[in-house]
Amino acid sequence: MPVPRRRSALVARLTGPRGGRSQAAILDDLRACILDGDVPPGSPIPVDAVAAVFGVSRIPVREALMTLIGEGLVDHRPNLGYRVAKLTAEEFGEIYLVREALETAAMRVAVGRARDEDHERAAAAHAALEAAVRAGDGRAYHRESRRFHLALIRPCRMRRLLHMLGTAWNMTEPLQPMTHIGPADRELLHRDHAAMLAAFTARDIDALIAACAAHHGRLQSYIALLPRDTGLFADSS
Repeated sequence: MPVPRRRSALVARLTGPRGGRSQAAILDDLRACILDGDVPPGSPIPVDAVAAVFGVSRIPVREALMTLIGEGLVDHRPNLGYRVAKLTAEEFGEIYLVREALETAAMRVAVGRARDEDHERAAAAHAALEAAVRAGDGRAYHRESRRFHLALIRPCRMRRLLHMLGTAWNMTEPLQPMTHIGPADRELLHRDHAAMLAAFTARDIDALIAACAAHHGRLQSYIALLPRDTGLFADSS
């Protein structure tokens, strides 16, 4: 007796009426499903099933997937089809180094260009992050951590740099790394965030860059300890 196929995690996330969606909307929906952490790295993406959900042919789905391949979010292999992209542990750490370099460059400019409303936005993001820490909510902490970092760098208003940083950040999102960090370590990261916020609002570039460097150093040490036996990382070979 044949074993019934398990429903794709991605297809299960595509709930609600989606018929007649435009090419851009299909791409946005697929990207959002991958980035929200409910579709782990390595999850299959069945083209026919996705096309059926959207009520379209395979062509616009494949075009959307080709774009996501270019963004590093999807892989395709002959005879294996499309899957949510996996990174090796080494590649994952490398992307965090790229993020640090881009974020540091953006912050140096953002401090001088930030307005009062930017300071208020950063403070609000930090308050939301604080609430996630106190609630012990790993998913919320992961989400609000990105929001806080973006609040510190968006005032640079350097569109291309922000795009590159967003692309690099997105590549690490399917694994949801902050959800694998324990409460005590989240508390230490949150202290880093407090130091970064204080330096940002004081317009102290040197203090902000120093706090950011310490924060990323701590992140790298945690990344090195992420579990390798969960199937979320690709083999290094």
